Amino acid sequence: MHAILYICHGSRVAKAREEAALFIERCKQKIACPIQEVCFIEHAEPNIETGIDRCVQKGATSIVVVPVLLLAAGHTKQDIPAAIEQAKQRHPHLTFSMCDPFGVHDKMIEIITERILEQAIPINARSVVLLVGRGSSDPETKRDIEAIAEKLQQKIKTVVDSCFLAAAQPLLADTLQQLTRSSYETIFIVPYLLFTGVLMKKIEAMIPMLPQTSKRWVVCRYLGYHPLLEELVKEKVAHQLSLEKS
Repeated sequence: MHAILYICHGSRVAKAREEAALFIERCKQKIACPIQEVCFIEHAEPNIETGIDRCVQKGATSIVVVPVLLLAAGHTKQDIPAAIEQAKQRHPHLTFSMCDPFGVHDKMIEIITERILEQAIPINARSVVLLVGRGSSDPETKRDIEAIAEKLQQKIKTVVDSCFLAAAQPLLADTLQQLTRSSYETIFIVPYLLFTGVLMKKIEAMIPMLPQTSKRWVVCRYLGYHPLLEELVKEKVAHQLSLEKS
């Protein structure tokens, strides 16, 4: 019997955990599968091990793992596969398949565009969009953020730059300093984050520390668990199940 295991990142912030739980409940309603469980990588319960065990207790013989993560990095390439390997030792009859994270997808570009346009501040030739990623030592993460920035620039016909909060260059703090010396008048800062939390607060805290000039700094909302992500999860699960049948 098939099961779906949604693996969310987890957060110390209660609001972020609540947002994730509500998102998964909405996803469950869109997918016809009798066994659907949620777990977290860190900072929340249940953990991945418990999530897998719950699927087995309900009769699962095959689990489709759905990483509810923006990009492929350490969690997708190391932490989740390691947890799956440990589970195989406990449940040798169990088979696993894993969906890709959201990645570079047109739906992600749509969500970013919505976050910019909902500010009700016009974008013009004197504007720039700064896409702020979490950051990772994995070079694929940086390539993906740059690819998303390129796709966004093609869509909105405005200059889009990218930077990172940690573990990759250029860093947000350095990029903000460069932009204070630029000719751009309005800077739209788009946090490429799935949920609120410490990193979002870090971005918000940096802006008041910048030199006082005539520039307008617009911090957009984080991506959040947008309805388009529900559609994307449904597509990824359907694709994975079709691969298993073929």
